[in-house]
Amino acid sequence: MEVILKQDVKNLGYTNDVVKVRNGYGVNFLIPNGLAVIANSANKKVHAETMKQRSHKLAKIKDAAAKTATSIENVTLTIPMKAGENGKLFGSVTAGNIAEVLNKMGHTIDKKQIILKEDHIKNLGSYTAQVQLHKDVKVNISFEVVEA
Repeated sequence: MEVILKQDVKNLGYTNDVVKVRNGYGVNFLIPNGLAVIANSANKKVHAETMKQRSHKLAKIKDAAAKTATSIENVTLTIPMKAGENGKLFGSVTAGNIAEVLNKMGHTIDKKQIILKEDHIKNLGSYTAQVQLHKDVKVNISFEVVEA
């Protein structure tokens, strides 16, 4: 079954993508939760017209994401955390901590846009994370967890 996504769905696609999914996933999850609509001929025509109108706006959004990417790609973030012996942290560093530091620097980045290789970082050291600013614009940032 083909559906048109109304919102970004992790591991499936982005807003306004036409994707092919299994019938049960589409009928029982995507459509009832308002994440997608069935891609019938009428909805495809509406989708095509919407995409024509949004193409210019999407180009501006992508350019803004590219500018943000160039401004943060060479920055090394420092995240102070309380740590015990042997460099083990009390708590952990998550995407929310990284987003908070980036927001203090003046970049509006949501924690959902930050992808860590490990879900939670529990030791002092240097790490990298990927920031997905747009579906076509991804940038790797490095950050250092230091003792506060």
